[in-house]
Amino acid sequence: MKQRGFTLLETIIALVLISSVGMALLSWVHSNIMNLQQIRNANQRNQAIRNTLSFMDTVNPSLLPTGEHQLGMFLIRWQANLIDGPKDGVTMEGRIGYFQLALYDTNITIISEEQTLAQISLRQAGYQQVRSPEDTLRSIW
Repeated sequence: MKQRGFTLLETIIALVLISSVGMALLSWVHSNIMNLQQIRNANQRNQAIRNTLSFMDTVNPSLLPTGEHQLGMFLIRWQANLIDGPKDGVTMEGRIGYFQLALYDTNITIISEEQTLAQISLRQAGYQQVRSPEDTLRSIW
């Protein structure tokens, strides 16, 4: 007697093979999507840190020791703590300068969508003008 078509056993084996390959493929796609999300998060965090460091170059901790600033989609909060100073600056001629200088440790928090994205610590120099050129000229004469 000749058989035509598939037997039930052959059909079950074919379905098991197809489903096994499908599950492996789905698992691979899922892991790639998760890796892509982690890469996006890391890139967003790195970009936020770079932008924050560039912005903090414009902040003088002697004049603005605490604050917050909206930088695009990120909120930056900082708190500067005095380490050393303030000390009088000195000119090239050895005279007392116009500014006092101080060293600060600045703790910065970067917030995105109500979640802390990164916390960094930065050492900054602060300055404040305490004398004018007229004061210097009076002290010399």
